[in-house]
Amino acid sequence: MQSFLGIVAVGHINEAIDEGNPLKTVEGLQLPTAKIENVDPNEAQHYQDVLYHAKSQKLKDPESASKNLWLDEIQDAVCQANTDRDRAKQWVTLVIDVNQCLEKEETSDILSVLKSNVCNTNDVIPECADKYYNALAKAKKQKSGNVSAEGPWLKLTLQEKYDYYYNIDSKESSWVTPESYLHKESWLMGKEIEDIVEEITAGYIREKMWSASEDMLLHFQATSAGPLLRKEYEARKSFLYAQEEHVVKIQAFWKGHKQRMSYLRRKQMFIDHIPSIVKIQSWFRMTTTRRNYLSRLQYFRDHKNEIVKIQSLLRASKARDDYKTLVGSENPPLSVIRKFVHLLDQSDLDFQEELEVAQLRGEVVTKIRGNQQLEKDLNLMDIKIGLLVKNRITLEDVISHRTKLNKKKGGEIQVLNNTDNQGIKSLSKERRKTLETYQQLFYLLQTNPSYLAKLIFQMPQNKSTKFMDTVIFTLYNYASNQREEYLLLKLFKTALEEEVKSKVDQVQDIVTGNPTVIKMVVSFNRGARGQNTLRQLLAPVVREIIDDKSLVINTNPVEVYKAWVNQLETQTGEASNLPYDVTEEQALTYPEVKSKLDASNESLRSVTDKVLNSIISSLDLLPYGLRYIAKVLKNSIHEKFPDATEDELLKIVGNLLYYRYMNPAIVAPDGFDIIDMTAGGQINPDQRRNLGTVAKVLQHAASNKLFEGENEHLASTNNYLSDTYQKFRKYFKEACDVPEPEEKFNMDKYTDVVTVSKPVIYISIEEIISTHSLLLEHQDAIAPDKNDLLNELLESLGEVPTVESFLGEGAVDPNDPNKANTLNQLAKTEISLSLTSKYDLGDGEGLDGQSLMINCLDTSKCFVFPFPC
Repeated sequence: MQSFLGIVAVGHINEAIDEGNPLKTVEGLQLPTAKIENVDPNEAQHYQDVLYHAKSQKLKDPESASKNLWLDEIQDAVCQANTDRDRAKQWVTLVIDVNQCLEKEETSDILSVLKSNVCNTNDVIPECADKYYNALAKAKKQKSGNVSAEGPWLKLTLQEKYDYYYNIDSKESSWVTPESYLHKESWLMGKEIEDIVEEITAGYIREKMWSASEDMLLHFQATSAGPLLRKEYEARKSFLYAQEEHVVKIQAFWKGHKQRMSYLRRKQMFIDHIPSIVKIQSWFRMTTTRRNYLSRLQYFRDHKNEIVKIQSLLRASKARDDYKTLVGSENPPLSVIRKFVHLLDQSDLDFQEELEVAQLRGEVVTKIRGNQQLEKDLNLMDIKIGLLVKNRITLEDVISHRTKLNKKKGGEIQVLNNTDNQGIKSLSKERRKTLETYQQLFYLLQTNPSYLAKLIFQMPQNKSTKFMDTVIFTLYNYASNQREEYLLLKLFKTALEEEVKSKVDQVQDIVTGNPTVIKMVVSFNRGARGQNTLRQLLAPVVREIIDDKSLVINTNPVEVYKAWVNQLETQTGEASNLPYDVTEEQALTYPEVKSKLDASNESLRSVTDKVLNSIISSLDLLPYGLRYIAKVLKNSIHEKFPDATEDELLKIVGNLLYYRYMNPAIVAPDGFDIIDMTAGGQINPDQRRNLGTVAKVLQHAASNKLFEGENEHLASTNNYLSDTYQKFRKYFKEACDVPEPEEKFNMDKYTDVVTVSKPVIYISIEEIISTHSLLLEHQDAIAPDKNDLLNELLESLGEVPTVESFLGEGAVDPNDPNKANTLNQLAKTEISLSLTSKYDLGDGEGLDGQSLMINCLDTSKCFVFPFPC
């Protein structure tokens, strides 16, 4: 029954649609049996239009079984009409609100109006509010300018077939054209408003798309233009990636162009306003400088007392530094010299002090010679005491020798006084001439090392050794000052070069032989001057080795085996069944012996490293003279044997520096006064063996000699020897890197010309006579040139004088039965010689050296004073 009533209602509605009567159509829609929802009688005309269009479309469909609209189709048409109504109302609200907002110029309300009325609220972006208003206002103004007359009606076309009309004055709406219809031409319509909003939003999205975050991109995609923009974005992105190289070039060019244009505009602005800029800069600099000056001035006033103290300290420190520079620097600057130039004035006090220094130097040399003589006499006394103990001499001989020692000093002083009055230093013209000739002779020998260098190798070795130990060191005052050390090194160099040239046939001759000059150099540097160096180099590690009671280094397999057997017998209290006398090979077959040898080798390497590190780290402590002779030796060997390798040359240097200079002091530190021994104290055999083993390893390392043959059991340390040799090699190479004596001592052959005081030596009469005799004996070999100055001086001196002629008449009693012994004792009497050159200016020929030096100083002051510092 219900379905039948529904069919009747459908038929009634279709008849009303066909008649085109909107009222009848609404009545049919409102029938209870039709059950059509949301029917608004005010929209009767639009219902009629929508239903009629729907039925017309159905009639055109050839596949449709029925030509009438059924209830579901009618309901869909009603819903569509209601949707059109709602959209029309929203459109009217949008148009009215936007246009009224623009007319009232309410800028702040435009965003809320758009948000509440546009179809898609995501199309409206808050950041574009100003752009929306400006674009809408511009469009409305442009549209209003072309309107001459207009009405109150607004028109909206839906789905391109339904027209909706709205009167803004009467609020009347209609789906048919009103009779008095006149369009509102000056207002922006909905489509125009939405197009403007969409265009601005799309432009904003394009601008921000490349730098937007992911959330922002999702927000952009929700807008109406989002999918299209997304597609455009992806296409543009792919294009840019494909053309990245060209894009980078274009961007770089464009950025450079913009920067250049900006720079040129800025530069032109500065050029156009140069006077103003100069004024501004001057004013700013003046203000800043004045402010800083006043602030600094006030700070100084607030801290006046502290500033005075600081200035005093700085001036005092500067004065001390300048004085140190003046005293210690070889070439002090002119500003420093100018401050202390008054100190260069030669006063009586300066000359007095210089005389005192010369006198003290002479006393030191005399003491050295006296101590050496006393040491010889004491050694002789020890021998005589030993012979006395063995009943080889009588007690009277010992007492006689002691009496001579006690009387010797007093007798020498008395004879020396007699010599000054009656001997070679007497006031007679002949004696003075002889004295001056001897002074010139020894000056020539001192300053020209070639004579002594040749003389050394003309004598037998035993005689030349004594000559070197006495005359040569005496002639150079044991290098008591820089001048004598400089001249002594020149002699060593000349003699060493002569010895290498004449006596060395193979490179290894220096190592296997006993070169005279090398022996003399080592002996000199082991004396008082080099003693302190050896103590600083070796004393700490040697003392550590001696004091380590637990240290036992024994690398002899047989001795280790015997000690092990004795230890077993001591522990068990019974005789061991092991053989006592074995060979090295047999001893090494026992694991206990190998274990002890390995422990000894490990201890040996550890101790050797300590000694080696002490030597290598103390390179600067080595005496300059020793290092310089090592350099001369290396160069001389290389010059004579140019094919010699660097290793061979450095081994020879190592033979001098380590084997000859350091090795004996390590083996016997008590004999070379390296360590202080208590009274009655001595080094026990184990300590001596430890030191000897360390010295042996270092000797092999310095010469790069591996353990072979008899020392085959030490072959495990060969790698250690090779590594140690590399350290020694570097050490020897650096040791030879020293300046020449001229640079080191700032001296040359003209230094004596400007020296105020003359050099003085203290030499015995016996040494003078011995030197004179040797020079005459080997005159042809030393000075083959007849015009040589040495020949001239020897000719002036004549024959070799006797001791009596030096002492003068009455120095020895002719009737003295012990005249010969007395003369031998008096021959050891020392006299002082003031060395001078034969070509020095005499009293009547010009100024003496002292006056010349004073005039030079005065001249230097005249030169320095005019130049301010």
